Amino acid sequence: MILCKGEWLNFLNNPDYQIPIAIAIFTFFLIARKLFQVITKFVVLTIFKKTNNTFDEEIFDSIQKPLSFLFIFIGANIALQFLDVPKEFKSFIVPLIKSGFAFIIFWTIYNILTPLTKVINKLTHKFGKELSDDITNFLIKTLKFLVISIGFVAIMNVWGYNISGFLASLGLVGMALALAAKDTASNLFGSLVIFSDRPFKIGDWIMTPDVEGIVEQIGIRSTKVRTFAQAIVTVPNAVLANSAILNWSRMGKRRIKMNIGLTYSTTATQMQNIVQDLRTMLENHNDIHQDTIFIYFTDFQDSSLGIFCYFFTKTINWGEYMRVREDVNLKIMHIVEQNGASFAFPSRSIYIETPKEEVLKKETPKTTNELI
Repeated sequence: MILCKGEWLNFLNNPDYQIPIAIAIFTFFLIARKLFQVITKFVVLTIFKKTNNTFDEEIFDSIQKPLSFLFIFIGANIALQFLDVPKEFKSFIVPLIKSGFAFIIFWTIYNILTPLTKVINKLTHKFGKELSDDITNFLIKTLKFLVISIGFVAIMNVWGYNISGFLASLGLVGMALALAAKDTASNLFGSLVIFSDRPFKIGDWIMTPDVEGIVEQIGIRSTKVRTFAQAIVTVPNAVLANSAILNWSRMGKRRIKMNIGLTYSTTATQMQNIVQDLRTMLENHNDIHQDTIFIYFTDFQDSSLGIFCYFFTKTINWGEYMRVREDVNLKIMHIVEQNGASFAFPSRSIYIETPKEEVLKKETPKTTNELI
């Protein structure tokens, strides 16, 4: 028996069949939902197995559940069209279904953000693993907060609530949050500046107006520096980004500058030999950089004859540098001793002058009466 169009309309509009039809439609979409889950999972996973990238599977897993719930709301919406429900009930159920659609859309977007973590990590990997994780978490949490906020506003709009007041209050809250998060934001941008300009890296010895030590950790908010007293100093990245940073670890060589003082009893020949022996010693030293060696007799000082020494070590490591400096100092002492000279120390000569009256009195010969 084949029903014509008019008979179909009569059948569908018959109150006796409205509830069975609505139930049948809703059941059909429940079955379609299950079939969709099975078929898409089989087809998609078959395709994804041919690739080594797991990102596609993670995207599919994140959207599969929200999309499967979409069938429920579609079936409920169509089934509702065949029911003659009271207006009061319809005014409640229709916004509920629309809210369900909006919820599914924002739920899907929210779930997609989790697999995007890997993409953002790849974009920020040049900043280092730790900071890359911090930046990624910050961005993902911010985006999720925005999705939830926009979704909430959209659902409230479906129910007919005036969201202008809500948006105004949200603006005030946003201003308050912006003021509260001002330092966090400035520290975030400070960390980006640090990793884009790269004034230092973990393990570098740096000196700023506030701290000097070895960089141990660079985070999204602050940088931890271990001082030579073994204390940890936490410096906000915003402060570091706006400070003059002296990076001792970027030195290609390390300077030694000193003035040697010899006594004034040192002869010119001794001075000439000592200066030449110092130059020869440094030129043959394996740990001294040969590009710049200045050894000169430069000054007649108050209590010494000054020899100016200016040269560089090859190593920049503090411990090695101190070892080389000690070795050079000992060799300088040997050279001075071998040439019969000695080091001067601060001294002052004091001349006591006798007054003329006392001198004349002592020198005046005594009279005969004074002798008796």
